[in-house]
Amino acid sequence: MNAPSQTTETPSPSNGRRRRLLVIVTIAVAIALIAYGIWWATFARHYESTDDAYVAGNVVQVTPQVGGTVLSIHADDTELVAAGKPLIELDQSDARVALEQAQAQLGQAVREVRTLFSNNGALNANVTLRTAEMQRARSDLARRQELIGTGAVSAEDVAHARSALQSAESALLAAREQLASNRVLTDRTSVAEHPNVRRAAGQVQAAYLALSRSVLPAPITGYVARRSVQVGQRVAPGTPLLSIVPLDALWVDANFKEVQVAHMRIGQPVALHSDLYGSDVVYHGKVAGLSAGTGAAFALLPPQNASGNWIKIVQRIPVRIELDPKELAQRPLRIGLSMRAKVDIERAEGTSLTAGAPARTAPAYKTTVFDAAGKEADALITRIIAENGGKN
Repeated sequence: MNAPSQTTETPSPSNGRRRRLLVIVTIAVAIALIAYGIWWATFARHYESTDDAYVAGNVVQVTPQVGGTVLSIHADDTELVAAGKPLIELDQSDARVALEQAQAQLGQAVREVRTLFSNNGALNANVTLRTAEMQRARSDLARRQELIGTGAVSAEDVAHARSALQSAESALLAAREQLASNRVLTDRTSVAEHPNVRRAAGQVQAAYLALSRSVLPAPITGYVARRSVQVGQRVAPGTPLLSIVPLDALWVDANFKEVQVAHMRIGQPVALHSDLYGSDVVYHGKVAGLSAGTGAAFALLPPQNASGNWIKIVQRIPVRIELDPKELAQRPLRIGLSMRAKVDIERAEGTSLTAGAPARTAPAYKTTVFDAAGKEADALITRIIAENGGKN
């Protein structure tokens, strides 16, 4: 019986190459993972980034304070306007008539109050006259009473003298009451500060302000946007006519996921890229503050998580980022442009709330273009009072 034959398998060259390739790939993957771990531990974990970021800014609506018909428009969309420049003019006919009537009433009030002050002197002189008449009547009665026993005067003469004294005393009392009544209207005041004059002056001021408000100035310097007003249009107070956007005071609202903001602090540096200029242009900013709530909480229709089926959704918190004014002047941005923001969170010594910041002592935003109208109205009132002899 023949013994079974034994065969030996020789390894294929392709299996060896495959084994070496797997080893090389494994080593490469391990090196890549180690490199990524080192890169994340030393660099990437100190940054939080998002592409859900957009340029924001102030959109100042220009609305009339008085109603009227639009006669002229001095600026159009995309034009730059300076603060105080007239933008829209309304019909001033009714306002001018009202101002002229108020000026006439103020002049009349000043002259009437001057008459009150002049009456004090006349009434005081009348009191002096009535006092002298009373003293004379009293003297006449005393002389007649002394002579009645001698028969030189009759009892009728004494009675007439007594009646004359009573009449003089009544006339003096009436004169004193008239003087006191007139002094009530003029005590502790002057012509310019008299209530009647101040009331008429208030009407002049209101009419002057109404006239000045028929010309709508630019409250700030910026670019005109969304002009909807037309010549000949009848507008009411509060009607939006156009908007002004100051492009030198923009910021970025970056919406980070709630898991990204744990280590964000006010003042941390931020690198930003705009889709308008591409990734080659870098804007440098800093965190100005974190919103007090998520975007969903302040939405027009906030979610009602307690009703119906509930699905957990990662929320986003708006983070306000200030931009460098110099960089913004070199490469202007527009409201609504897309941005990519990367926040350096390595230093987390500060706070995420503005409670520790110094209290604001000045307004965040302010315009002074409407102050001139009030000063001009005061100057007009002073001139009218002086022209009508109201100076003491």
